[in-house]
Amino acid sequence: MTTLDLEQTLAKIKSRQWVLADIDWDAPGAELVTEEQKPKLKVFMADLMWIEHLGARAFASMAQKAPNDTLREIYRYFHAEEQKHANAELALMRRWGLLDGDEVPLPKAQIAYTLDMVDKVSDRIPFEYHATSIPMLEVALDGALLKFLTDEIKDPLLNVVLNKVNADESRHLAVGFHVMGMLSGAPFRRMIYVAFKALSMAGVVRLQHLLGVLPLLASMREELFDLGMDGSRLSVSLERFRKASVRDPRLNNNPMYKMVRSMSFLTMERNPVLYRIERTMIRMGDRIPPERRPKPPVWSEELTWRATV
Repeated sequence: MTTLDLEQTLAKIKSRQWVLADIDWDAPGAELVTEEQKPKLKVFMADLMWIEHLGARAFASMAQKAPNDTLREIYRYFHAEEQKHANAELALMRRWGLLDGDEVPLPKAQIAYTLDMVDKVSDRIPFEYHATSIPMLEVALDGALLKFLTDEIKDPLLNVVLNKVNADESRHLAVGFHVMGMLSGAPFRRMIYVAFKALSMAGVVRLQHLLGVLPLLASMREELFDLGMDGSRLSVSLERFRKASVRDPRLNNNPMYKMVRSMSFLTMERNPVLYRIERTMIRMGDRIPPERRPKPPVWSEELTWRATV
């Protein structure tokens, strides 16, 4: 059973904080990133950076809705950590010569519409949904995406950066699994409330948002495959989330966990039938000119590679 002493966890989080200035961004090794790797690496790293910002926005929302003061403070730290991860990934892109000066890559269509939708609905989304979907995404991030990067990119500094990021993500996951257990066995009336709360978001969600959000994870998955990742690696990583109910039987009474677990099979793996639909939606999104896509929300302006921040 996954349980934590949240006060001790909060103390550990506070004691393990780091800043970009702790890292020697001019250390040797940047030249080990090959010219052949750079075009696809830029696309993937830009997406990863924006995904971190989406996670930050989710944690900011959770910090307002968490059921106790300790969890609220933990989520405030997690919000700041996700922003820091995005900045570190931007700094890596600059180190590898993937950016032009102070350039911050614009989000692609799928991410632009997801950012816009999250900005509009994140504070309406029930706590239970964020608390269950974020661990699934972080399992994929920690267990497959970042580990794949360290295998493919030979720059030693990448290991330094991702070791810090992974340490943060492991604490995010520990708290995530603990909270999913806490939420298990909720009264039926709470589940009805969560369902109606989710339906209330329909008024601000447009067709363009769905064209962006639905294929987002598939788009990231395909970029990894283009970089050379074996699809089975992602499946193995996700088993940690899918088998969480074995470690904590309380999750068998958590409808939201069961729903997100089922979704992980549809969105995180290449389904022979759905893949064609996903590919069509990705192409439709990519055809939308940048000037017609939503502008990044104001809270994303905190992106910076500068180590002094």
